Amino acid sequence: MTANEIFLEREKSFLSEHAFLTSNTRGREKPCPPCPNRTEFQRDRDRIIHSKAFRRLMHKTQVFLSPEDEHFRTRMTHTLEVAQIARIISRALRLNEDLCEAAALGHDLGHTPFGHSGESAMQKFYSPDFAHYKQSIRVVEKLENDGEGLNLTWEVKDAILNHTGSCESATLEGKIIKIADRIAYINHDIDDACRAGILCIEDIPLEIRKTLGDGHSKRINTLVSSVISESWDKPYIKMSDEIGEAMMELRAFLFKNVYTNKMVKGEEEKAIDMLGTLFAYFVKNPQEMPPIFVKNLDSEPVERCVCDYISSMTDRYAVDLFRELYVPNSWRRR
Repeated sequence: MTANEIFLEREKSFLSEHAFLTSNTRGREKPCPPCPNRTEFQRDRDRIIHSKAFRRLMHKTQVFLSPEDEHFRTRMTHTLEVAQIARIISRALRLNEDLCEAAALGHDLGHTPFGHSGESAMQKFYSPDFAHYKQSIRVVEKLENDGEGLNLTWEVKDAILNHTGSCESATLEGKIIKIADRIAYINHDIDDACRAGILCIEDIPLEIRKTLGDGHSKRINTLVSSVISESWDKPYIKMSDEIGEAMMELRAFLFKNVYTNKMVKGEEEKAIDMLGTLFAYFVKNPQEMPPIFVKNLDSEPVERCVCDYISSMTDRYAVDLFRELYVPNSWRRR
């Protein structure tokens, strides 16, 4: 037997009856021979990790724009934390850990520069329907691999597309990504806000701290443990009502005190205006975009292709490009 065949047999004998078995995948849009050494979801994980879009996450904002402290989270570190939490939950529940890992690593591939500020810019200048999770699917289907896409399995793409908002993934593993994403960002955003000096643990309402815990690791452990205990051997993924309500209260607290804080949002309008200026420039001068985006002009509207280009940028690339196009050399600081 090949390693792949051994893995598939092991899934059937070990995983929960509620797990999604790799052998039941709907497959890929472009069929390809099986790999002897990896399951299909393991292949998806590797394709994502080796993609350019994944590497660019290292230089994309999570919450704090262009922080000088290198310990602030980026979109890359957020992704890794989501993957770690998703794997812990899926392993404990005997669900398909490989499916969880692949989807977690790919869930934010379509995120814009400057985090949700960039997403707001694309909604303003391109389309109100723009959403980073939809863009993530576009990345893996059309933009990566020189326009060939990553040709991921249906289940991984389903989990990526439905990791946020009101839609639900078709698999329990996909549902884990949604809850792991929320657990990750709520907790690391508190950590970063404290590091930035705009929040301290004592600011969090006492009842929430009593329920979830005071420290970073205690909160995550409480939330993850609740998911595992409430979802054990069940056909759904959930927390207890008490823990879930406390988490949502903590999320609301963050929106009020961190995400809309003047210090955090101080540079947001600048980022939005800058991306809007770049968007208008490349709509007028589309041939100046990289070849992959120019190639798509033959089949898609220019605005769609420019949106793809700008969404793919890192924070630093966008700033440098803006300077190159709009700031005379003599004005730049030496």
